[in-house]
This record gives sequence, structure tokens and C-alpha cells, in this order.
Amino acid sequence: MRLRRSITIFAFIFAFILTLAPFKGDAKNEVIYVVPITETVEKGMYAFLNRAVQTAEEENASAIIFEVDTPGGAVDAAGKIGKLLTSTKVKTIAFINKQALSAGAYISLNTDEIYMVPGSTMGSAAIIDGKGNTAGKKAESYWFAAMEEAAKQTNKKPIYARAMADESIHLPEYDAPKGKLLTLGSEDAYKVGYSNGKVNNLKDLLEKLEYSGADIRTLEESFAEKIARFITHPVIIPILLSIGSLGLVLELYSPGFGVPGFMGLSALLLFFYGHLVAGLAGYETIILFIIGIGLIIAEFFLPGGIAGILGLAAILGSLFLASDNIVHMGISILIAISVSILASILMIKVFGKKMKIFKKLILTDSTKTEQGYVSNKNRLELIGLEGYALTALRPSGTIVIEDERIDAVSEGAFILKDARVRVVKAEGSRIVVREIQKIDK
Repeated sequence: MRLRRSITIFAFIFAFILTLAPFKGDAKNEVIYVVPITETVEKGMYAFLNRAVQTAEEENASAIIFEVDTPGGAVDAAGKIGKLLTSTKVKTIAFINKQALSAGAYISLNTDEIYMVPGSTMGSAAIIDGKGNTAGKKAESYWFAAMEEAAKQTNKKPIYARAMADESIHLPEYDAPKGKLLTLGSEDAYKVGYSNGKVNNLKDLLEKLEYSGADIRTLEESFAEKIARFITHPVIIPILLSIGSLGLVLELYSPGFGVPGFMGLSALLLFFYGHLVAGLAGYETIILFIIGIGLIIAEFFLPGGIAGILGLAAILGSLFLASDNIVHMGISILIAISVSILASILMIKVFGKKMKIFKKLILTDSTKTEQGYVSNKNRLELIGLEGYALTALRPSGTIVIEDERIDAVSEGAFILKDARVRVVKAEGSRIVVREIQKIDK
């Protein structure tokens, strides 16, 4: 009896100890996703990474390994990606395979662990504007704080993250004196605790993390996502808008619907398609754009100009709704308008008469008086002739000169019916007369 009680107590204690000990599941039952972060960081990348994270969550993956090799990119896109990585419950690992600069460094700092191959670098994360100049104080302050907070999330010393973005930080021991941004190699990153270790390749990383026997799944960008990334690039957006506006402008100068109109509409449709796939625009923006086009077409049949103004406002509104950065979109629209106006002037005034292709697209004929074209018959021969008022002139009415009825106006004074008049001016269809009795007096 005593022996049985001792065995029971021992079994209970052993079971209790097992519950306290960390349990590591069989790697063969684990799912690991490998996701590339390459080339420029832009808004389209967020759509791909969001799909990757959602897929990993749905498959109950143990971890997502992001293979990073990027020179950086847009700050707003990096911010959304960073928030995405910190909000998922799946373990995130940055595998820096060459470089994680600028926005790439920020994204890497928002993962749970960082591993680097020998010779790789991370850092140099200054925030710059579209012209390559340092951004304003407000933008810099935001970015400095964001870099520091990203480091603090995984208990890294924020001074090094700040030094990657702020050249005023003095760290000469890591080749970053005042006036130079910090860029950490694999050795220095490990020393300061920004890297969890060095690995030669992905296989080494999987072995180091004891994922060698796991189900490794590589998630690549779809064709639509690649197109979306290209189209939503900050440089491509103004180009597409310029082609779109220029094509529509040229279409106004050519009969029917031809190449310029097709080119313009295709560019605008590509713009909306890319932003739709990237998750930046909804169907409501496309509907608003179509309504705008319809109102502009209606302007050709409706008087007043109201339809045209509303159509233009609807198109501009749809473009701004498709963008999460109003300033960048405003600059892109201004560039597109300037390019289309300049190109239109060059094509019509300079190249229109010299190049055969533009002669086919643009109507260059003009109706000149020297060529026999007359919009209104000019009755100069009537000046000085006399007649009488068939009706009273108040100041317009009808006169008769040599049995010909002519519509005329007085110089402003009232002329009674049957009064004698003389033609003093003829401007196209406008015949001006004066009462003769007043002249004779």
C-alpha cells in the first residue's frame, strides 16, 4: 500500500515537472514560410506581404522568414509593413541576404529576430524627399521616433537605430562619426545585439532554428502583384498620368476614336488596376472615374459647362482617393498636366507640320479668307447707300435699300418707321444706319 502511494506521488510530481518544461514540437509537423522582400519598397509590396502573413496565419505556420535584400524605398509603405509584421502572432524572422538599407532596415527591426549572411549590411536609413534632398524637420522627427520604437520592441538599444537615420549621432567606433549615417555589417550588428546570429545561407538558418525537418513553403509574388508593385512606384505614377492626359488631349484633335484615345484610357486603367490590386483603391474610385468621363462626354451635348466642371472634379477626386498620400498624388497630377500641355504644344506647333504621323492624327487644315472661306458675307458695298425704315428701329429693325430688305441697327437712337436712313457701317452681318433728317439739319 505504501509502495503504491509512493509510485502515485512520484508519477504526479513527474507529470507536473513535464508541464513546466518547455515543449518543442516535432519539426516535421511545422510549417515555415519563406517570403522575399526585394527591390524597392513601395505601396504594392504591402499587398504581397499582407497576403503572405494572412496565408501563414491561416495555415497555422510556426514562423515566416523574410529574405531581405532591398535598398529601401517609400517611408509610408515601410510604416504600413512594419505595423503588419508587429501585429501578427506568427513568429517573424528577417534573413538579411546582402542588404537591408533605409526602409529595409526599418522593416527588419520590426521582426522578432534578425539573421545576416557574412558581408551583408543594414542601416543608412535617412529620410529623403522625391528630389533626393533631406526631408523636413517634421518628417525627420517622425522617422527618428519610428526607428527607435522599432528597436525597442525587441529590446534592442535604440541609439543604433537612431544613428541609422540621424547623422548627428556620434558613433565613431562603428565608422559612424557625426555627419555620417550608421550602417552595420554582420559582425557589428551581432556585437550590438541587432542581429541574432550569422548564417551562410537559408539552409544554415533553418538548421540553426531547428526547422530543417519542417514543411518549408516559399511564397512568391503573383503576376498581378508584380504589376501592381511596378505601377504604384512613385516614378511610374506621374508617367502613367502624363500618358493618360496627353492621349486624351491628342484625341480631341483627331477625328473619331483612335490611337491617342486608346493609349490614354489604357494608361489610366493601368493606374487604377495597380492601385486596386495593391489595396490602395476600391471599386468606388473606378466608378467615380467613369462618372467623370461620362460627364465630360456629356459636356459636348449640354450647354453651360457645368457637366464638364463636375466631370473634371470627379476624375481628380478619383485619383486622390486611389492614393494614400495626397501630396505625392498632387505632385504627380501637376507633372502630368505640365507634361501634357508642353507635349501638346510641341506636337501641334512644331512637329505637326513636319512629321507625317502627326498629320494623320491632328487636323492641321484651317479655313482662311485668302483661300475663299467666308464665315459671314461682308456687305461693305452698302456703306453710304440710302433707304427707308420698313419697321421702327429700337435700335434693331428692317430697312429697304433698292428694293432689298436688310436687317439693320441704329447707332443707338430710336428711328421711326418710314424714316429715311443711310448706312454708315458694315461689319459682317451687322449693318449700322443713321437717320438722314438729323444729318441734314
